[in-house]
Parts: sequence; structure tokens; C-alpha cells
Amino acid sequence: MKFLLLNQTFYPDVMATGQYLSEVAARLAARGHEVTVVTSRRAYDDPSRQFVRRETWRGVRILRAGSTGLGKGAKWRRAADFGTYLASCCARAALLPRHDAVVALTTPPLISFAGAWLARWRRSRFFYWVMDFNPDEAIAAGWLRAGSPAARLLERMSRFSLRQATRVIALDRFMRDRIAAKGIPPERIVVLPPWSHDGEVRYDAAGRERFRRAHGLEGKFVVMYSGNHSPVHPLDTLLEAARRLAGQPDVVFCFVGGGSEWRRIQQETGAGAGTGAIRCLPYQPLAELSASLSAADLQVVVMGDAMRGLVHPCKIYNILGVGAPVLYIGPSPSHITEILGARPELQGWPWASVRHGQVEEVVRAILRFRQEAPARFEPGPGVCAAFGRETILPRLIEVLETAKP
Repeated sequence: MKFLLLNQTFYPDVMATGQYLSEVAARLAARGHEVTVVTSRRAYDDPSRQFVRRETWRGVRILRAGSTGLGKGAKWRRAADFGTYLASCCARAALLPRHDAVVALTTPPLISFAGAWLARWRRSRFFYWVMDFNPDEAIAAGWLRAGSPAARLLERMSRFSLRQATRVIALDRFMRDRIAAKGIPPERIVVLPPWSHDGEVRYDAAGRERFRRAHGLEGKFVVMYSGNHSPVHPLDTLLEAARRLAGQPDVVFCFVGGGSEWRRIQQETGAGAGTGAIRCLPYQPLAELSASLSAADLQVVVMGDAMRGLVHPCKIYNILGVGAPVLYIGPSPSHITEILGARPELQGWPWASVRHGQVEEVVRAILRFRQEAPARFEPGPGVCAAFGRETILPRLIEVLETAKP
């Protein structure tokens, strides 16, 4: 079969959606399919960095479309970068021969609309892999006013993408319910969570010590938030807890990743890679992810109260892979509370759940974890079986290969 994959990020970019799509593309190519990807030339979190226009990687043909590189300093800059990439992507994809299937993700928002139209025009099967659900997410985050002309237009585009899809791939049951509420038949929705990078991410004792030495974390209790920093994952409660614990010299907060909130934290606190109670470190490449995640004594997962079913806390799978204790800040119930509180293979995992705004509860939880110094939980085979790549990725490949309109 001939597959066309559309997403703004792809190998070698470190953005999570690009990493997942890269693994899907490589697996499809290894199974003998002809795979083409139309992605962006610019790195997602560093638009000044550009990749080559064309290359072949692991049997996958990569075509990179141009765009402006204005960055994320203002909404209009982000919109310009998204818009110019979409226009360039559509132009490149329209000139390609017909593909049997088109797979679109959600970076930038509603690239699925372009994929749905292309699939309809070429009479191809269309798969909508919903990594985050827009424009609902943008409205919930306050980026878009509900009922505005732009919101109504984007909602129509979203519903068109959903209706055209041969299958819609949702990441959890909460997202499935949001999609079904748009009138999409349940039998066309497949729930498949992202998988852990179990081939690359595991507890790394040597990497832990190396990372901690490199960033002055030796002898510290390290609280880490690793991943995308955005209003979708509001960090105010965690940041205020960090300020209140500034007098505890052995407690250090590491914000690892990128995004608008990462830059805000860096600017507001003057945090850098040197000394201090708060450190801001850039995205770590996949090869170094085991070391950075293993370096933490407590990993933090955050979800905005309005974001349940709109985004998915995929960072939890790699955290489970390194056996780290978890502090969850967000709504309950959620995918996180269902995983950590109900799955039998995770009974005994050290974790705590706190709501946004409960700063004192966050402080107490962190101090309790520090005092108890919980042993790193050893992930058992059940965890690997439930969330591992070799469980979930083959199921996704089967959907792409066999789903009928």
C-alpha cells in the first residue's frame, strides 16, 4: 500500500507527535509499504534550525515543506508559522501521485482538514490520529472565543475531518467520548493510547548520575516536569510550590522541555542550567531521555481542568518506564487517576493526586515524598504489556492496513 503521512514534526525533531509518527512510518516501511511524509523543514521548538528538504530515512521518503520561522513569542507569529506551513504542505501534497491512505495528526491544529480533503479528492482512505482535539482545546485554553466566527469555522472544519475519516484514533476513553459527542459513530473510533518508548527509555542508573552531575543536582531531591510547557498544562500551582520550597536547599525543581510556559518560567525566575532552586533545561533528545527522566526523584504530570478528553498525558508512559514516583496535578477522574489508581499491575506505585490551586497540598506531597524517599518502583511485565510499543504499535498498524470505509 501507499501511505501519505501529514504532520508538522517528524524525524529528527524531538517533538512527541513527530517521534510517534516516525515510529509508525518506519514500521509501515519495514512491512513493505511505500511511505511518504510531508512535514516541516523547521524544528518545532527552534524554528531557526532547518532540516534538509528531502531525504530517505529507514525506507521512508521525507518531503519537508517551507514556512516562516517567527516562533512562539506571540499568537500572530504562531498563526503565521502554522498557516505558511499548511499552505506549503498542501501544495507539496497536491503534486504527489494518489496514495491508498492518508494519515493526518494534529500539528498544526486541523492539518487533518487538509488531509481529509486530499483523501476525498483522491478517493483514498483517511485516518485521523487525534493527538489533541481542536478547536475545542483552543477554546478551553482561552486562545479562541467560543461562538466567534473563527471558532464556528474551525468547528465545521473539525467535523468535516471527523466525518471523512475511515477511522478516528483517540488516545483514551475521555477523548473517545468527546469525539462521539460530535455525532461520529462509535464503531469508527478506535482507542489506542501512545506507547512507551520501551526500546529507548528505561531506568538508567549511570545516566541518572551523569545527568545530575552535569546539572549540579548531586545530593538534591529533584522534582521534574518534563515535556511541553503550555497553558494546556498550567504550571502555576507547581511553580508556586517551588517558590514556597525555595528555603529547602536540598529540593530542586527541573522544568525540562520547551513551549511558551517554559520560557515564561525561565524569564520570571531567572532559571537556567546552573544553580538555584528552579532549573529550566531544553528538550532532551530521545537518546538522552532515559538519563533525564531517571535523574528525577519525583515526576510531575499536569493537566488543565478543562482539558480532560482534549489532550492526553502521554508523558506518563515513559515515567512508568523508568519507575519514578508520580505527582499528578489536575482533574479527577482522568486517564492518570484511572491508570495509577485502578490498574492491578500498578498497585503499590508511589503517587499522589492534587487539584489545581491546592499549593499547600502540593508542598506537603513533595515533602512527604522526600521524607519517605520511596524506592523506585520496578515496572513489571504487566506494565510493559499494557503500554509498551510492541503491544500498541502493531494494533495501530493493523488498523491502518485493514480498516475499510
